[in-house]
Amino acid sequence: MHRVGVLALDGVVPFELGIPARIFHAARGSDGSQLYSVTTCSLDGGPVHAEADYDLAVSHDASLLAAVDTVVVPPSHRLGPIREEGRLPGPLRDALAAVRPGTRIVAICTGAYVLAAAGLLDGRPATTHWREADRLQRMFTATRIDPDVLYVDDGEVLTSAGVAAGIDLCLHIIRRDHGSHIANEVARSCVVPPWREGGQAQYLQRPVPDPSTGSTAATRAWAMQRLAEPLTLSDLAAHANMSVRTFSRRFREEVGSTSGQWLARQRVDLARHFLETTDWPIDLVAHRAGFGTGTSLRQHLHTAIGVSPQAYRRTFRHQQTAA
Repeated sequence: MHRVGVLALDGVVPFELGIPARIFHAARGSDGSQLYSVTTCSLDGGPVHAEADYDLAVSHDASLLAAVDTVVVPPSHRLGPIREEGRLPGPLRDALAAVRPGTRIVAICTGAYVLAAAGLLDGRPATTHWREADRLQRMFTATRIDPDVLYVDDGEVLTSAGVAAGIDLCLHIIRRDHGSHIANEVARSCVVPPWREGGQAQYLQRPVPDPSTGSTAATRAWAMQRLAEPLTLSDLAAHANMSVRTFSRRFREEVGSTSGQWLARQRVDLARHFLETTDWPIDLVAHRAGFGTGTSLRQHLHTAIGVSPQAYRRTFRHQQTAA
């Protein structure tokens, strides 16, 4: 079982603190076995003053972090010298220094300040809440902060934007560890979207649709059931009973991308599911996922995740065998 340790600092935001336990605990193997254990600790094992109007009691101190496989640092609103001076207090510095080499380190939202102050983001790409991105970049110039994405996966070190982006990152980790089928089951159990691409913009000024004008949601649901078909923009607009121009504008307002970009993401996700769960030839996977040809699938998959279909299938099968 993969062990996850969550470090709760004073001022921790309860919502984000609860994300790892809620998401990882929902991940189950094909035999129903739990795939992750999640344990929360504080620096000294004592109560933690939350950002809300209550304290949190924990049962472990930070020595726990030296024995886990993944460390998660949720955001805190009381980072003090970390956020103001880029300096870690001694106990926190010692706790992070004791983490074993090779341990996966994850920061949610302003938890990125902790990782940056510890030097863990030096030379790496990272993200945080868009309101904090400029400040984080000014303070830690050795880090490459991307303020526009939901999360960044840089191998052993991963960071996310604020609030719900922490859910996206935890689902991404499960997908990376165990494949899209289990990640999608977790998302279904938790009633959250199964996949939001890490490169999707974290903050878009999207106007709330006028209730009298309708939405593209029903058409998106319709399209998800027909990804193998050659759907065009005109097809989507006709289903929504809108002009192409109106549909395109409303789709971008609601989703943050064009319908073509959105369809490509859904088809890549479906293709990944087929590559993980079937032995179908690549051309059949491409056809069932709506790409038409193996060449088209190879191009889209390489653009999305940087590997070929064959390499993705081999990597996933290797992970399954190792697990």
